[in-house]
Amino acid sequence: MKISDTSDLWWKTAVIYCLDVETFFDSDGDGVGDLPGLAQRIDYLADLGVTCLWLMPFYPSPDRDDGYDITDFYGVDPRLGSHGDLVEVIRTANDRGIRVIVDLVVNHTSDKHPWFVNARRSRTSKFRDFYVWVDNPPKKQAKTVFPGEETSVWQLDEATGQYFLHSFYRYQPDLNIANPKVRDEIAKMIGFWLELGIDGFRVDAVPFLIEAPPGVDIGDPHEHLREIRRFLQRRRSEAILLGEVNLPFDQQLEFFGGHEGEELTLQFDFIGMQALHLSLARSDPAPLIRALEARPATARESQWANFVRNHDELTLDKLTDAERQEVFEAFAPDERQRVYGRGITRRVPPMLGGDPRRIRMVYSLLFSLPGTPVLFYGEEIGMGENIQIAGRQSVRTPMQWSRAKNGGFSHAAKSRLVAPIPEGGYAPQHVNVDDQYTDDGSLLQLIQRLTVRYRSSPEIGWGRFEVLEQEQSAVLAHSISADVGRFIALHNFSDVAVETTITLTDDPDATALSDLLGPGRIDLDDRSAAAIELPPYGFRWLRVVRPEDGRLG
Repeated sequence: MKISDTSDLWWKTAVIYCLDVETFFDSDGDGVGDLPGLAQRIDYLADLGVTCLWLMPFYPSPDRDDGYDITDFYGVDPRLGSHGDLVEVIRTANDRGIRVIVDLVVNHTSDKHPWFVNARRSRTSKFRDFYVWVDNPPKKQAKTVFPGEETSVWQLDEATGQYFLHSFYRYQPDLNIANPKVRDEIAKMIGFWLELGIDGFRVDAVPFLIEAPPGVDIGDPHEHLREIRRFLQRRRSEAILLGEVNLPFDQQLEFFGGHEGEELTLQFDFIGMQALHLSLARSDPAPLIRALEARPATARESQWANFVRNHDELTLDKLTDAERQEVFEAFAPDERQRVYGRGITRRVPPMLGGDPRRIRMVYSLLFSLPGTPVLFYGEEIGMGENIQIAGRQSVRTPMQWSRAKNGGFSHAAKSRLVAPIPEGGYAPQHVNVDDQYTDDGSLLQLIQRLTVRYRSSPEIGWGRFEVLEQEQSAVLAHSISADVGRFIALHNFSDVAVETTITLTDDPDATALSDLLGPGRIDLDDRSAAAIELPPYGFRWLRVVRPEDGRLG
């Protein structure tokens, strides 16, 4: 199948950008970002090269878990705006060629949700079976997701004398997916947001979503996911499900729906992300290479989503204890920078000591590895975390637009801001959009160039991945090939300059390598080989040139 025959599979070559509305831009001066403010910044995202905007929860919420404790799945938090404001964001984004997806958080509700408020009034409540209740917790319990913050996944409801299940925080009771009425409600939610113009969903905590309640046989739990996918495609054929599934690769393949691709459309590559950080800690690409080569083949319509870090802690749970300790010692030497025994609460630039060479190399990797890149807001300018905020909230600080008051995020008094802004070397005086917008050497301008080149190289999202043999152990050289051509990237993980040689004897028509990020080309010799120099933490993007090629670059 040719790439040109599958242009409707837009997610294969998308650039996804995740943001929290309340920390992006405040348009009315109350200290909280809002939907009208986001609408004013859509052009910035379009200039950046974003093609898919992922909105973190904007629903009504007590906001004890940054909006993931939801009280109304059909509403908009009045602090952020209205349904009309959301539609204006969607319309403006679509007008700039940007699709919009939203968080689907249906493993649990807030304990303030009307369903749960009603359910805990009486054991005979019509909403009682919307949740999971037992008289006594089982002796063998699942481990809590938040060790140190929760000691059990069961919480006693004193009013009714039963325990309810909460896989996450105790104020987030799990919904009972064995109840057909709950499944119907989930379908209604999906249908509602699709009618407003949403292009799909980032599905939160997918393994927990389809997990059967203790002692209940629901048959094949993946059928629930297949039901959601079928409903989604009936309502909007091009809508997607981007799933959070932090499991080994073989189990992740099940959540795609195997080689048929009947379940999730995309999944985050948690294994690759964790291997990347181990490679960075060792200055050795070998762990990342092993992870990439271990990725299972998927259905043509399925896709891996690459990311450097997300909005939660930078989890390292799939590394061995010794590997995790290596990364901790390299990038989170202070115990306060770690959480849950598995994660890091820092953004990437501080982790890498602010070294612009390493930071740029990491984001070159993000856009050049096979799959779809996902950016977390502020990554494009190298924002840091705020160490004054405990836990994973430390990376969810206001976007830094300028050197102005509050980083240009809000005109409100500092005390009214939704979250405090970082100080020191990563304060807005040093890291902001305005300064980098016109600076040719800035990280922001590099990300803009990478998105352009990524979008003009569809083989990255579609093609066959191969690690190229070469003599430098500190270098990752890889190729991605498709019917439109062949892309080659080299990345130096070390702090010393190297020269390496790549040989393309498997590509007899190749005559040269065209540089995609700078001027010039490299001719192949009579052995189909080329010597390539890389500075410390350097990288090159190259396109194989053949006589019959008509592509630019």
